[in-house]
Amino acid sequence: MKRCILLYAFLMVCISIFAHDEQAQVSEQLTCFEQLMRLPRIEETDMVSYPGGRCQMYRLYLKDKDLAHTPYSAERPLEFLSQRSIDRRKRQNLPLNLTDLPVAPAYLQAVSDAGIEIVGKSKWNNTLLVRIHKDKELRKLDGLDFITKMTKVFASPDSISERKRSSVRKELNNWGEGSGEYGAADAQVKSLDGQKLHSSNFRGKGMMIAVFDGGFMNVDKIPALHGIKLAGIKDFVVPKSDNIFSEMEHGTMVLSTMAANEPGVYMGIAPEAEYLLVRCEDERTESLAEEDYWAEAAEYADSCGVDVINSSLGYHAFDDSSTDHQYWEQDGNTALISRTASMCADKGIVCVNSAGNDGMGSWKKINFPADARDILTVGSINEQGMNAAFSAVGPTADGRIKPDVMAYGSPTSVITGRGSIINDNGTSFSAPLIAGMVACLWQALPHKTAKQIIKLVKLAGNNQEHPDNVFGYGVPDFWKAYQTGKVIK
Repeated sequence: MKRCILLYAFLMVCISIFAHDEQAQVSEQLTCFEQLMRLPRIEETDMVSYPGGRCQMYRLYLKDKDLAHTPYSAERPLEFLSQRSIDRRKRQNLPLNLTDLPVAPAYLQAVSDAGIEIVGKSKWNNTLLVRIHKDKELRKLDGLDFITKMTKVFASPDSISERKRSSVRKELNNWGEGSGEYGAADAQVKSLDGQKLHSSNFRGKGMMIAVFDGGFMNVDKIPALHGIKLAGIKDFVVPKSDNIFSEMEHGTMVLSTMAANEPGVYMGIAPEAEYLLVRCEDERTESLAEEDYWAEAAEYADSCGVDVINSSLGYHAFDDSSTDHQYWEQDGNTALISRTASMCADKGIVCVNSAGNDGMGSWKKINFPADARDILTVGSINEQGMNAAFSAVGPTADGRIKPDVMAYGSPTSVITGRGSIINDNGTSFSAPLIAGMVACLWQALPHKTAKQIIKLVKLAGNNQEHPDNVFGYGVPDFWKAYQTGKVIK
């Protein structure tokens, strides 16, 4: 019996050791995979206290625009829109409406006078974003009858990670792939037939693209990006960054696919466009407040006169799981961020949004605002033209086909925040390829409306005869879209 017990014990120890080793191997494999798919690669430093201490943010819904007292009028748009924005609307015969008027100044003043800090606002949605440190402060808003609803959208964590700015290579690495003018970006440009538009001198000149992201690490230091036509920078995250060029590198990689201009080494898909760099993603937390940041960013882009928005962002799950979005909300209107994106085309803007990378996860579906109406939602294909396994799928909850189109994303050649060319994966890098080509196409067809451009892109897809919820309308041929657009009035 003793011998049997000892033998049993020996076997248990062996099994335990084997299981531990196997688990360690699996864990190591998962870690490697996670590192491979993790987009921001700038090294993290130690955790630090949340800036400004503990706080909460609430979204206040306002009943109206207080038309009897507001100083703003659709008859005087230059008071709240740039001339470029007004001209864009005139070209497309798009009149201003009530959503274009700024939030009522009297309401802003009343909230401020109550001792509540306003940190954001949305005129399209008629909402305010306010920050407090204790919930009882909300009592100060009692009696303000123009507030119809209050929604908690953010609660600060105890601490967040910091990032340190990375050093930059003096020149781009010799990638050794690709050929001709586009260098490492050759395959992704030609997959959209972009070289034909470029050869006709349509490279985005005169067009303005807003890039929404969480940071643009070292864009100001990477020599290959010094030729970018920069229209401006703006930060809507609360609290704002001291320098968006020291934040995450994700935006750098996204921007590079469009704006880089190093012939023979790496050529972006719209190198002659102007770029408005906007930070509206807080990478260290995930909350509904980021939808408020996105909405304000879209309105700012509109006011600056942008033609195209590239948003390689998407949301459905948050730090506070009680605020998670549900599939039934995917109607292009229920979520504030999606409702805002759905309005862009009516303002004369083509919004391009990544589908999301949840195709292999439990969610699987596209994110928000990828469910928006009248936008281009972009999924990822590999070099063989097959859909990437991680690329999120449709349909929307109300039955619309999503994604709309596909582009290289498994992988895409990008320039990192360190100034190196690498291949990376994600619908984040598929979207800007489409956004950049949209700018080139619209330069070639300047009299088309935003909705007409969106339609042309879809009809040029290689799956347009049988669109589905994996490929959408397929990979667009932008030369075909141009030729079709010249014929269709």
